[in-house]
Amino acid sequence: MTKLEIKFLSGPQSRWKELTFTISVLFEFIKGFRALHFIGPCVTIFGSARFVDGHPYYEKTEELAGKIAQLGFTILTGGGPGIMEAANKGAREVGGRSVGCNIKLPHEQKPNPYLDKWVNIKYFFVRKVLLVKYSYAFVVMPGGFGTLDEFFEALTLIQTKMIEEFPIVIFDKEFHQKLNDHIELMRKSGTISDQDKQLFLFTDSIDEAVEYIKISIEKFNLQPEKPYQPFGWLLEQRF
Repeated sequence: MTKLEIKFLSGPQSRWKELTFTISVLFEFIKGFRALHFIGPCVTIFGSARFVDGHPYYEKTEELAGKIAQLGFTILTGGGPGIMEAANKGAREVGGRSVGCNIKLPHEQKPNPYLDKWVNIKYFFVRKVLLVKYSYAFVVMPGGFGTLDEFFEALTLIQTKMIEEFPIVIFDKEFHQKLNDHIELMRKSGTISDQDKQLFLFTDSIDEAVEYIKISIEKFNLQPEKPYQPFGWLLEQRF
């Protein structure tokens, strides 16, 4: 978090400070919308920034992202290292589109070198909105608190029908087994419904994950390019 965000979340501030923070958030959204408006239908891949090149999770992500990119999707990530880098690298290596929505942090903040386009965002909640807004499927690779936060954000929005029922893939059964067990516990306890467990695919198979994500192409009649035309007077450019 930035110092401004930390202060905002610490409780009521003066009216002027609340207003200036709100204006700052507005400009972050506008910056994100301008940067990502023409990137085409995306699949967002979530995962840890801490798995380096050569790690099995990195290599699996790279392979999976490449196959998803070959379907015509833009690969969208948080723009940083680790799993995010692997996903962007996988897209780049097959000639796909690779985009990042980077967060400004004291660490783990630099955009990775496999991005064709990226935007730097100050606030986590703005970044999460952007990652969801432009995506028609989500892949959850092994990760930490941030990855789970992003997964449950997307899952909750789908469960409550705030967004369409886009495919969600939880990849790597061994790593996520206890997470899946806890979701099953919630089902048995009645805090989620039986149908809610059908909102995601739990798999170790790259091919199964890719087939599952293909649902979006047919269900939402996706095209590689959205039909919006850039406005020259706004200095917009097609990606």
